[in-house]
Parts: sequence; C-alpha cells; structure tokens
Amino acid sequence: MQITTKFSILILLTGIMLVSCNERRGAKSSRIDFDSIVVSRHIPLLQENDTTLPYADVNVSFTYPVKFRDSESLARLQQIFQGTFFGDSNYDALLPQEAVDQYLKEYTERYQSLSNYYYEDKTRLEGKMPSWYWYIMNNSNKILYRNDSLLSYAVEYSDYEGGAHGSSRITYTNIDLNGLVTLSEEDLFVPGYFKPLTEKIVAQLMKNYDAPVPDSLLMRGFFTIEDIVPNNNFWLDGENIHYSYNQYEIAPFAMGIIDVSVPYTELSDILLPDGVISKYLKK
Repeated sequence: MQITTKFSILILLTGIMLVSCNERRGAKSSRIDFDSIVVSRHIPLLQENDTTLPYADVNVSFTYPVKFRDSESLARLQQIFQGTFFGDSNYDALLPQEAVDQYLKEYTERYQSLSNYYYEDKTRLEGKMPSWYWYIMNNSNKILYRNDSLLSYAVEYSDYEGGAHGSSRITYTNIDLNGLVTLSEEDLFVPGYFKPLTEKIVAQLMKNYDAPVPDSLLMRGFFTIEDIVPNNNFWLDGENIHYSYNQYEIAPFAMGIIDVSVPYTELSDILLPDGVISKYLKK
C-alpha cells in the first residue's frame, strides 16, 4: 500500500511538472506565422481609363504576422508592423487588409489631385504630353533575422514623382519578442557609446572603401566625416550590427544606400552587459 501511494504521488508530481513546463514553453513560444498582401495597380491620373495617359505604377507587398503566442501579443506585434510599414500611427488599429486599402486610397487621392496641374502644363506645352506625371511607387518589407527573442526586418520604399530621378530608402525595425518593444541604440550600448561607435563605423567604412585614413573617404565620394554617425537605422543578426545610410544622408545620390556592418567582437567595450546583443546574440 505504501509503495502504491508513493508511486501515485510520483506520477502526480511528474504530471504537474510536465504541465508546468508546457505552460512555460507556451507562454514564451516564439513561433510566428506570416501572411502577405500583394497589390500591383495602375492608378490613372485622369478619369479616362486610357493607358496612353499618365498613371501611377503602384506595387505594395506587406508581410505581417498572423499567429503569435496569444491574441494580445499578436495584436501588439501587428501594431508594430503596420506602424513601421505605413509610417502613420493612424493605421495601427486597422486590420491588415483595411490598412492596405486605406494606404492605397490616400495615395490615389494625392496622385489624382495633380490632374489640374496636368491640364495647365499641357496647355503651356501647347498640347504636348507632360511626361513627368507618370509616377512609380514601391513599398515592401522583408524579414532579415529571427531567433527566439529577436526579430529584425526592413521596410524598403522607392518612388518616382517627376524630376531627374526617383528616390529610395530603407528603414529597419528590431523587436524584442519577450517585451514586444522596438529597440534603439540605447537598448544595446552603454552611456557614452556615441563617439566610440562612430569611430568603429568610420573604421569599417574605411575598410569597405579602401580608405587609408578617415579623410580619404571624402575622395571616395562621402560628404564629410562629421556626417558619419550612428543613426539608429540598424538591424541585428547573430554576428553583426548592420547600419544603412539612405541617399543624401552621408553621400550623394549616385552612391545609393550605404551599408556598413560592425561585428559584435569589435563592440565588446560598449555593449550593455544585460542588453539585447549580450543576452540574445553575442557568443
């Protein structure tokens, strides 16, 4: 009888431990399922549906989470994705499809509001077609890195709205999946990090562009050394922090977006001991 009782207690305790472990795993589950909304559309400038007349060539590809932990966590994660993709907090409360529809509606209204200027320019050109009213807009996002505690992704935007050339930009978002908050440099580095991190970025650019001294970067096309500073536009992976500088930020348009990666091994003196890189990434 005593043996049977002890065996029953052991089974009960084992069951409790298994349930407890499963609950903990469920609470911290990092699995994320994604879906995408992809739209390609020609938006006419004028009421006439004539492809020989100006239109905007619009392409939107929005990837967003559809499954993550519980409904509250998923709603918060979707809120971050929509806010960073559409660039407006007014989209936060919308469903993903509603947000895309609203985004395209607002773009269409802005573009078609140019129709009066089109007619004025056409009159001024004595009936010739003003070619600068053909617009292009592309907006997309993509996942760059993910582990149990961290998610990094990029939003890539480009457009042409007349003029000599179009423009493009890339912005990064890094999410601590445990706290469901976005990360800035202050979450990674110790106070006073700005100057030493600047020096490390400049040193890496010197390697990338075969510049023997910092001022040599000016000969490679960069504006000034003073422009090259940490700009909070970074993403993280298992080995490096990756910065991007958009057009005209530190170099002319012709040089495009400037990318620079700094290994964590070169950042050990300025990393927060309990920061994201130290806790989740640094080997």
